[in-house]
Amino acid sequence: MKYYVVDAFADKVFEGNPAGVCVLDEWIAEDVMQKITIENNLSETAFAVKDGENYRLRWFTPGGEINLCGHATLATAFVIINYVETQLKTIQFDTMSGILTVDRKEDLYELDFPAAPLNEVSVTQQMIDALGATPNDAYLNRDLLFVLDSEETVKNLNPDFAKLTELPEGLGVIVTAKGKEYDFVSRAFFPKLKVNEDPVCGSAHCGLVPLWAKELNKNALIARQVSSRGGTLYCKQEDTRVKMAGKAALYLIGDINIE
Repeated sequence: MKYYVVDAFADKVFEGNPAGVCVLDEWIAEDVMQKITIENNLSETAFAVKDGENYRLRWFTPGGEINLCGHATLATAFVIINYVETQLKTIQFDTMSGILTVDRKEDLYELDFPAAPLNEVSVTQQMIDALGATPNDAYLNRDLLFVLDSEETVKNLNPDFAKLTELPEGLGVIVTAKGKEYDFVSRAFFPKLKVNEDPVCGSAHCGLVPLWAKELNKNALIARQVSSRGGTLYCKQEDTRVKMAGKAALYLIGDINIE
């Protein structure tokens, strides 16, 4: 099968978040998709199959299948629009998180995702020990989200990944702060999924965008994930939906050979 690696939320290769993409004629066994993902050793590999006018889309991490992934959705749309169905400008994906739409707008790919409501939780000593910093606020949806005191604290954070894995709440851990050049910055950690740091996490912004839209009293926001690779997201809060747009760069096209 054809295999693509795309750097999502990236202006050029070696930035943003790399995702593997396999566009299939029909589904293969789930354990084979998991083995391919482990072999690829990227944070996510996406598998898509055409289903009527839409595509069905699934996302796998080395630690298992997940219910939502932004950068791999952007990467899959990039592959389909540029290499599979080049006449398309809009794609709808049928996923575990419902119908997700991606619109191509010149060199940007805009994702339409459900907003993730945040529930405020108490900051515990276990959280502080795992992070190596004391957050101002803590929230929970699928992931734990911590608001830190400054952009510098987010950039310099050196969490204890073993202790993050032991936190009882949340699948991942997101840290964020008000930005200087950007409206807000963030980083994302998923050691429970065998991904210590996710370079640019689109799904995290389903909670981050509503949080900062309310905090900054604005619905259009420019976000920066301040991982070592870095990535920029152009975001909008629209009622119960979050739109986030970014660029993408093709790194690799190859062939996967399996028995």
